[in-house]
Amino acid sequence: MALKIRLARGGAKKRPFYRIVVADARSPRDGRFIDRLGSYDPQKAKDDETRIVLDVEKAKEWLAKGAQPTDRVLRFLDNAGVLKREARNNPKKGEPGTKAKERAAAAAAAAEAAAGGDEASA
Repeated sequence: MALKIRLARGGAKKRPFYRIVVADARSPRDGRFIDRLGSYDPQKAKDDETRIVLDVEKAKEWLAKGAQPTDRVLRFLDNAGVLKREARNNPKKGEPGTKAKERAAAAAAAAEAAAGGDEASA
């Protein structure tokens, strides 16, 4: 049984509230879970200490049993000092796509032709 430490959504429409739970990877997001580790309230201010409530000892126990945290929960565990999260680096993400590169090259060529035409007439 693959275990995940993940967020289960609660709260009203447009007012999210999440429980940090240990669940079987095959169970639905808001469905059955095995253990509750804490809560996360994104509506609260970032410096509010009750924004993320996490039972660190329980989290360590479940990680020792082989539970895998999701990306967001891994951030929480990293901030709590339980696990180390590797910084992601994708330098290609910021690059323009092929179509955008073609448009930029065409625009540069048009600007160069217009500048060359102005110099010839002067």
